[in-house]
Formats: sequence, C-alpha cells, structure tokens
Amino acid sequence: MSETVLRQHAEHAFAGELEALRKADADSGRPKPPRWKLSPWAVATYLLGGTLPDGTAITAKYIGPRRIVEIAIATLATDRALLLVGVPGTAKTWVSEHLAAAVSGDSTLLVQGTAGTPEEAMRYGWNYAQLLAHGPSREALVPSPMMRAMATGAIARVEELTRIPADVQDTLITILSEKTLPIPELGEETQAEKGFSVIATANDRDKGVNDLSSALRRRFNTVVLPLPATAEEEIEIVSQRVKSLGRALELPEVPAAHEEIRRVVTVFRELRGGLTEDGKTKLKTPSGTLSPAEAISVVAGGIALAAHFGDGTLRPADVAAGILGAVVKDTSTDKLVWQEYLETVARGRDGWTDFYRSCREVSA
Repeated sequence: MSETVLRQHAEHAFAGELEALRKADADSGRPKPPRWKLSPWAVATYLLGGTLPDGTAITAKYIGPRRIVEIAIATLATDRALLLVGVPGTAKTWVSEHLAAAVSGDSTLLVQGTAGTPEEAMRYGWNYAQLLAHGPSREALVPSPMMRAMATGAIARVEELTRIPADVQDTLITILSEKTLPIPELGEETQAEKGFSVIATANDRDKGVNDLSSALRRRFNTVVLPLPATAEEEIEIVSQRVKSLGRALELPEVPAAHEEIRRVVTVFRELRGGLTEDGKTKLKTPSGTLSPAEAISVVAGGIALAAHFGDGTLRPADVAAGILGAVVKDTSTDKLVWQEYLETVARGRDGWTDFYRSCREVSA
C-alpha cells in the first residue's frame, strides 16, 4: 500500500512485525487454529509487544491487562464471537483492527454500525442492473463484508453494534449460531469456512440505544476494555499514540512533550474520577468521558500549534484550548465544572502557574 495514504491499515503499517512473528511461529512450531496467520501466542505478542528470539522488537499496540487480551484471542479460537465493550476512547476499535490484522491478515472486512445500517450490510445486496437484465444470480449478488469473511474463513468486524437497529442486529443470530448465511433468492447458502469469526464493539454509554437481544448476546463472549488503571499507564498510552500519529501526519518533532502529556493526563484522570490525585479534594465531573483518546487529540493538536505557530516546544498555552474543548461539551454545566477545577486545583498547584493562566485566558 502507498505510504502517502493518511492512515494505513494495521496489516500494512505493521507488515514487518507481522512477518517477523510468522517466522518466529515457524521456527517454534507453535500450533495455529485453522486459517490463522499467527499462533495465539504470536497474536498476543503482536498486541502487547515484546522481543522475539531473533531480537526483533514488537511494539505494544494495547497497553493494559494481559489477561484481557488472552481471553479475547482465546474466544476467537472457539466458535464464539467476541464483543469488546467499554466507555468511548478505550481502544475498542483499535484492538478490533489489530486482532483482525494478526489473525486474518485483513482488517478491512468491516460493517460500520449506525442507526441507518441496512440489513444488506450484514447479509448481501444486489447489482440492480444485473438483476433486471438477468434475474437473481451469483453474478448479480453483492456480498457484504460479513459474507466475504464467511467465504474466506476470516474475521469480520462490526463497529458500534448497539447503534444498529434491532432487526438488523438479529441477522447475526443465524450467522453466529448456524455458521451459515441463507440466500433464499437463489436457493443457496454461504457456509462459513474454518477461521471465520466476528469481533463487534459497543460502548457503555450506548446501552439504551438498541440493546442486544438475549439470543444475540449469548452468541458473544463479552470482554470489557477498562480505562487505564494508573496514571503512568495512561501517560505511556498517550505518548506512544501521539508519537505514532505525529509520524503519520509528518508533524515536526517537538521536544519536551512529556511534561505536558503528564499534565493533560492528570487533569483528565482527576476530572474523570471526581477526586484529585492526592485524594484530598473532591471534584465535580463533566459530561464527557475524558478518555485517553481525547488526551491524544489534545496533545497532538498542541504539538501542531507548537511546531507551526510556536517556538517548537510544547507549552501549556498549546494544550489549553484543546483541554477546554475536551472538557466543556455542555456549556451549561461543564463550564462551571472546569472553572471550579481551575480555581480550586490548578491555581495553587506547584509548577502549574503558566497552565492556569493559559486556561483562564482561553476560557474567558
């Protein structure tokens, strides 16, 4: 794939690591489930990072509990589908993409869930020119990503499953239980090849949009992706993703970003948890989730400001506006939450004077 694209698919961006893991698998003789490109051990190493026997360094794609990743991978090795659940910004889509890339070598068999997702996105559609000219036929049929995954023994991905209307969700029941997709217009069916599975994502805040039926939920093994347990873990996640994003966007290198990353993460964790890190001051929480994804966006925006309009060093003024936009989603309530945080926490904290002033300036 061309290196000029804005964002490469995981299987292309990390092709070198995947190939090194395939060689390590071949040398070790580790067993692989049918159609899998890598062994479960290699898939876990690809997600969590490590060093191979030949010295190849594998970067961590997910920073979090190892057991969660192992359970997710083990699920895909059975006949159960995998449902990744968590608040927005907990890397559900990121983990889904990298799991599909490592297992199938193809992360593009994707159904994007929305309120308007049609049944054809899960099953199949028709080329109406062919249909009118020749009637129902295999040539006139347009397979969905799900159908293509079944036919090739690959992983299909469904994003935001709970945003999809209930009647469309239920088309998955037969696919997941019977491993077959009937095509009544042709009197045929597509049966799933070995290796086929589904990874779906849903966020905790969408529980009431289109709840999954008990019949469909039973077909999934649900794995909850938590927010980072510690500040250091979250700082590492944000630093790593900002660095990767900076390379992809070809942003100039900005030195001394670690201090501002730590500050952004501290603000987000304190507001998210409703308590300062020393446990002494209770705080009101804003309406947004303030996840690592928002922190990454704030820091990346700050780096762009520092590189193009500043002196090349990331400073409090470069992240202040981004933090304000991330925290204040509902101006009627979140603005008061943010002002209270600035006056009761940021104002008197050692080393935060410039940050406090910059935030006050953009909040005025």
